[in-house]
Amino acid sequence: MRVELDEPKCVASGQCVMASPDVFDQRDEDGAAILLAETPDDDLLDEVREAVAICPAAAIRLVEE
Repeated sequence: MRVELDEPKCVASGQCVMASPDVFDQRDEDGAAILLAETPDDDLLDEVREAVAICPAAAIRLVEE
């Protein structure tokens, strides 16, 4: 699985960081999300799915390869 983050759509709510801090972080200057792990370990996939579900801007996708 691969995570895609559409940074321009991000509204800097930080929900993804709270759901999956090993995969997402926020930029200091504007709070926008940044992707730390494009292909996270399997044990993090439930957290990433939660981040996808709660993102208010729908800026995160989980892509099966």
